[in-house]
Amino acid sequence: MLILLAPSEGKAAPTPGGAPVDLAQLACPQLEPQRRELIERLRKLAAGPQAKALTALGLSAGQAGELERDRDLFGAAAAPAAQVYTGVLYQHLDLASLPAAARRRADRRVLIASALWGVVAPGDAIPAYRLSIGAKLPGIPGLAAWWRPALEAALPQEGLVVDLRSGAYAAAWRPPGIELVEVGARTAQGKVISHMAKATRGEVARLLLERTQEPRSAEEVAAAVEAAGRRAQLNELPRGRGWALDVIAG
Repeated sequence: MLILLAPSEGKAAPTPGGAPVDLAQLACPQLEPQRRELIERLRKLAAGPQAKALTALGLSAGQAGELERDRDLFGAAAAPAAQVYTGVLYQHLDLASLPAAARRRADRRVLIASALWGVVAPGDAIPAYRLSIGAKLPGIPGLAAWWRPALEAALPQEGLVVDLRSGAYAAAWRPPGIELVEVGARTAQGKVISHMAKATRGEVARLLLERTQEPRSAEEVAAAVEAAGRRAQLNELPRGRGWALDVIAG
């Protein structure tokens, strides 16, 4: 089983003075050429005209301070990705509070999707940065499409994947040979609850990591959710794209 997490827009800056990112030590080291190229393009963009950089990155004038982070990606202090990402999903996953055995499973079974790194493991040391999958870097019209060939070569082509990414990040890697389970949240009447999706995904990731028996199919993922006291509904996605697992609120 592979658990794929979305990144978060909010990021905590590591304590100054720490060691910077070492691209060779990140998960899937074969992605280093793509990572290095994107860092160079992002640094150049952030160091250029501010208005152009803000537009390309989808930032407001009030977020101009984010550009400073992107100018110093090779020099800034790095920290484990699970500490740098601070969004709702990570608050509900709360990796640091998991038992030691579950944290070890996370090290083996969890990858975090990223517009800048492709994927990283929770323990990979990275700096805080600002780059979403919808950004338009010069010479790269779409980051999902740009990453797709490299991710297809680096990531598994078969097996069970519990997909906790948003749709934009999911577009970067979705091979046909895997059994994909997309997790979302709905009401008992079937209405999508978008504001609960991130929290629900964090909770599902946590309960799967807490289990000593690893699920091997979409049905076993749904059974694990229900064994944890949550209602779940599993539906096959169109055109054989995998499964939708909806956690029912209420």
